[in-house]
Amino acid sequence: MVQSMIFSFMGGLGLFLYGMKIMSEGLQKAAGDRLRKVLEKLTSNRFIAFLVGVGVTAVVQSSSATTVMVVGFVNAGLMNLLQAIGVILGANIGTTVTAQMIAFKVQHYALPAIGLGVGLRLFATSRRWQYYGEILIGFGMLFYGLTVMKSGLSALKQHEAFRQAFVTFGNNPLLAVLAGALLTMVLQSSSATVGITMTLAVSGALSFKGGVGLILGENIGTTITALLASIGTNVTAKRAARAHMIFNVIGVGYILLLFPLFVKLVDHITPGDPDLLLNSADQALTYGMAVGENPFIARHLANAHTLFNVANCLLFLPLLGVLAKISTWMVPVHDEDEQETHLRYLDNRVLDTPSLAVSQAHQETVRMMQIAMKMFAQTMECSHNYSMKLVDKVYRKENTIDMLQKEITDFIVALSPQSLTPEFSREVTSLMYMVNNIERIGDHSENLVKLVERRLESKIIFSDQAVEELENISSKTTDFLKLVYDGLKQGDENIMTEAKRLETSINMLEDHYRRDHVSRLNEGTCTVDAGLIFIDMLTNFEKIGDHCYNLAESIAGLK
Repeated sequence: MVQSMIFSFMGGLGLFLYGMKIMSEGLQKAAGDRLRKVLEKLTSNRFIAFLVGVGVTAVVQSSSATTVMVVGFVNAGLMNLLQAIGVILGANIGTTVTAQMIAFKVQHYALPAIGLGVGLRLFATSRRWQYYGEILIGFGMLFYGLTVMKSGLSALKQHEAFRQAFVTFGNNPLLAVLAGALLTMVLQSSSATVGITMTLAVSGALSFKGGVGLILGENIGTTITALLASIGTNVTAKRAARAHMIFNVIGVGYILLLFPLFVKLVDHITPGDPDLLLNSADQALTYGMAVGENPFIARHLANAHTLFNVANCLLFLPLLGVLAKISTWMVPVHDEDEQETHLRYLDNRVLDTPSLAVSQAHQETVRMMQIAMKMFAQTMECSHNYSMKLVDKVYRKENTIDMLQKEITDFIVALSPQSLTPEFSREVTSLMYMVNNIERIGDHSENLVKLVERRLESKIIFSDQAVEELENISSKTTDFLKLVYDGLKQGDENIMTEAKRLETSINMLEDHYRRDHVSRLNEGTCTVDAGLIFIDMLTNFEKIGDHCYNLAESIAGLK
């Protein structure tokens, strides 16, 4: 008997979670890339950011999907902290739509929805209709899962220990909050835990007060998703995740202080008695439910969930600046590298002023070159003083360079239709050429650090001569990078004399050291594995020199 109840609950929960996933993914596919573009094109207006958060989450039916997307945009430097907090605030309201849907008695349509959805998914020729099929499958599985869960819980509530646990939640809201937070942390889905709570309540196992406590806790547990998504991201993304946690924890805190008033308010605005249990077959027939179930509590809990999030958002919306300062204090900048991941100069509002826009693009390109130069220096440091922290910095710089290439290129492309003078047109073309070459320098620096890692993992030791040769060619490459950076920053059109000398020098060293290496192989003083890594490193140094020469030509106005 107990095994059957547990299996029903677990199977129902699995169907619910998988249905939620399929429905959310189907909604996102049906919307295409439009949701992402809407998020990317946010203005700095906190109210618009808030409304976008509400709308996007209501569409995709997953606050987790929205917050993870937001953390990704912040990490890419495409969204600032205030925008991110505004969107996440809105996502808290958008996610309450799920609870309101569950409160409607649509379980009877679950199986037909699955049947129709499968038909569309298998036989529709249009991709869009296939996505609609996925939405219906997810919708049906979600509600069928709730029905299966309820059948298990209806029997389980007869056990005294089970009943006593939920009576405790009704008498102790703080304990209910902790249980709700823990359950959501484990399941990583506030919608799932809200669904479980409402199912427990409808089956008569949970009182209204206990259900409200669990739902408040679920609003704390859901912040863990954003915190997990922020692991390995930049400092601003971490701050956005902390802000999400702060306003949910504070919100639950003040609602707990006003708990009796909050419960009365929800009861006042929602029709029906939230603690009414159907005791007779006639009553059950009237409400279309089973004996022992509660006909009104689902809507009460859904409204409590919505009211809490709306009230919390209205309180914090004017205080986004304060929230940003608190999260900034909680996550200070310990490393100047963290500040590199944001666009510093580009502003789409100046696209109507070509001279200013070109100047901004040039400044961002200079900064991109500076990051590439630092990345190469840290790559060389890895070969002498290897550490995971240093390698992580190199990879973060590579990601930043890739982001800057995309953003500068997009900015320049948006500028192209404007009325550019021939001089500005040449500079725009030159900038596009330069950012591509800088990005390739980043790629070759990344290749070098991977070769260093490969050498260390394989316990390969270079000969003293090989180490000296690598230091010589890396020193010349560093000089070339510095020359290009200074020339780009100062607009030095007389850069070519020194550029030709360094390019020739690096090419000669690469050729000479390659020949020396072949001699060492023939003499047996160098292993084949060490030789392959050595040759690959020489090739990457030479390629960086080539891209530096291309950059010098652009600076001199030759390309």
